[in-house]
Amino acid sequence: MATRAKNKVRPSLLDTLAESFGIEDAYRDAQKKIQRTEPETKRLLLAAMGIDASDDARIAAILNKLERAGWELALQPVYVVNAEAGPIAIDLTLPSKAREVQWTLSLEDGGEKRGYAEIAALVLVGKHEFDGERLERRKLTLGDDIPWGYHRLKINGVSAETLLIVAPGRCWAPTCMSEGKRLWGVSAQLYTLRSEGNWGIGDFGDLVPLVHGLRARGADIVGLNPLHAMFLDNPEHASPYSPASRLFLNVLYIDVKALREFADCAEAHELVASVDFQERLDKCRSSALVDYTRAAELKLEVLRVLFKHWSLPANPNRDSFEAFRQERGEALERSCVFHCLRQEFGSQDLALRDWRYWPEAYRQPESAAVAAFAIEHREEVTFMAWMEWLADSQLRSAADAASGMEIGLYRDMAVGADRMGAEAWSNQKAFVSGVHIGAPPDPYTSAGQDWGLPPFNPRALKEEGYRVFVELIRANMRYAGALRIDHVMALQHLYWVPESRSPKQGAYVRYPLDDLVGILALESQRNRCLVVGEDLGTVPDGFRERMAEANILSYRVLFFEQNSKTGAFRKPGVYPERSMAVASNHDLPTIRAWWEGSDISLREQLSLFPDPESAADQRKQRIRDRRQLLRALRQEGLLGDAAPCNAGELMLLVHAYLARTGSFLAMAQVDDIAGEIDPVNIPASLDYPNWRRRLSVTLGQLFEETAMYELAAMFVRERGAPEIRSESAAG
Repeated sequence: MATRAKNKVRPSLLDTLAESFGIEDAYRDAQKKIQRTEPETKRLLLAAMGIDASDDARIAAILNKLERAGWELALQPVYVVNAEAGPIAIDLTLPSKAREVQWTLSLEDGGEKRGYAEIAALVLVGKHEFDGERLERRKLTLGDDIPWGYHRLKINGVSAETLLIVAPGRCWAPTCMSEGKRLWGVSAQLYTLRSEGNWGIGDFGDLVPLVHGLRARGADIVGLNPLHAMFLDNPEHASPYSPASRLFLNVLYIDVKALREFADCAEAHELVASVDFQERLDKCRSSALVDYTRAAELKLEVLRVLFKHWSLPANPNRDSFEAFRQERGEALERSCVFHCLRQEFGSQDLALRDWRYWPEAYRQPESAAVAAFAIEHREEVTFMAWMEWLADSQLRSAADAASGMEIGLYRDMAVGADRMGAEAWSNQKAFVSGVHIGAPPDPYTSAGQDWGLPPFNPRALKEEGYRVFVELIRANMRYAGALRIDHVMALQHLYWVPESRSPKQGAYVRYPLDDLVGILALESQRNRCLVVGEDLGTVPDGFRERMAEANILSYRVLFFEQNSKTGAFRKPGVYPERSMAVASNHDLPTIRAWWEGSDISLREQLSLFPDPESAADQRKQRIRDRRQLLRALRQEGLLGDAAPCNAGELMLLVHAYLARTGSFLAMAQVDDIAGEIDPVNIPASLDYPNWRRRLSVTLGQLFEETAMYELAAMFVRERGAPEIRSESAAG
């Protein structure tokens, strides 16, 4: 007897509409269980996108409009095509009565290509009829000799034009990677660095000797936290992962005393030498935590004096600044005007630091009121741009110091920007308000996460030809030999949490993965910038394989590379070549804290466990994990029967284990080399000084420590790196 096929549940109109806007119907959680998206969540997310899905009649009308719009356009707003997948071709929609098509392709470099084809000769993809008009969708082949780049395609005879992005299939990688070479380096949270000369916060003046010192010891990469622009009127908003804008730099990283302008300004020298200034500076330098407010006051006080001196008519050094300002264009101007507006309104009422509550005339960056404000406050706007130029110049100098390294500076790009910041104000159509980026519940955060950041609108991105995404990638690859993309799964989908709802009530929204990866590959090749994707958390099936195809390195953290059942650490040979291996990161305890279990006690003190039993379970788990780590080290022949004598010895053993992995890159943290126990950040904590803890030693002391020498020697030995270079240790 034949078995009757199970009846399939017909999707509702709401399901169909949600799917058309990329809202995923379900996802597989960290325990591999299927979690369905609730109808109410779908309605809330659609509403955030400006879609009223309150009843079936409205939904039916919207679906009809979407279908019609999809066929009425001869060309899509943008096409991203893989140059390695064969001849370049796109889908074209024309009336069925059309007999031929002529096209013109304006190349990015100024060249031009033309073509002609009979419609009947083109492959038919689909057909439709509206109001008696028959439309056909056919595949138009443009050829296989079109270079990578951003080109404009025009269909002659109809008002149809589009952006054609021809991209490579893979991101850039240095030649040494294909030769089997394995590199190593050290990462640092820049603000944590101490030196004799900095003003209580690590800056670009500290980055240069850090680069010199590591380069001299054989390192080929120096990692950094996100360097994104922050809020000068609220310096204590310190998380580099919640910036004002990811397009520009944090000007508090300017090394004021290293500026050429400072050397020539007697007034600035007199100010810095004053008793009052030195007293405030000493407090900054001696503090165990970064005092962002005082550091900002000190730096801005002197920078304003220097700007006044620099602005004198006799100054011959304006050409470089003006060229920079023109190069960074409208994005820089909008960002500078935003900060001036925020200072203006925020000084009247702290609630007006949020641009969404500004007088209506100032909420749109292209408004006449904003233009008038920019003219009236042109000097302050120029001051903001001038500081960005200084920061950019000093970052370039640090990148120059890394010349000779295979990679050089390794920058980090946050997954989003603060909803009250310049990036969100400047590109409002590109973001969705009313929802936040977050993460679903997992074993580490049972309640899920709400990061408070507005997500990109995937439809708006495509409609504007991915302009904001291209600008974002270019800005963060600037002076970088490698770029880490935080939460790289955002290329495929992001977890959206409706405002005022629990993270458990969120859902994943789909993004145009192939388009975004294509653009990322194009910019990576042009900037000769390696890409590392932070792929921790809930990773979709097949995602890591897709990233490997695109030459995007996976981000592997030792403490997460364990067998889920036995707890055994994965052997070094299991780590994929296209990966970066690290022991820990900014969201996790240091090696010393992990080994001693102090991170569990600290989280317990901060009431971050739902109950005392959870903390006890964590301690039992940690005992097991410590045993498994010792077992892994012994299996590799790195450790005898005795346990490590101290945290310093453990640090070296752990990194020797990582050095033996097949990962192209292995990285150590400055915090672990310095033997720090306190974390720089505890996720979900409001009572811990996140992003403020400084190193307990200066850079000079760090390079004099035995730990640094032994770590470098071990990496050189284990990774086959070049001999330690003869350059001076710390500059």
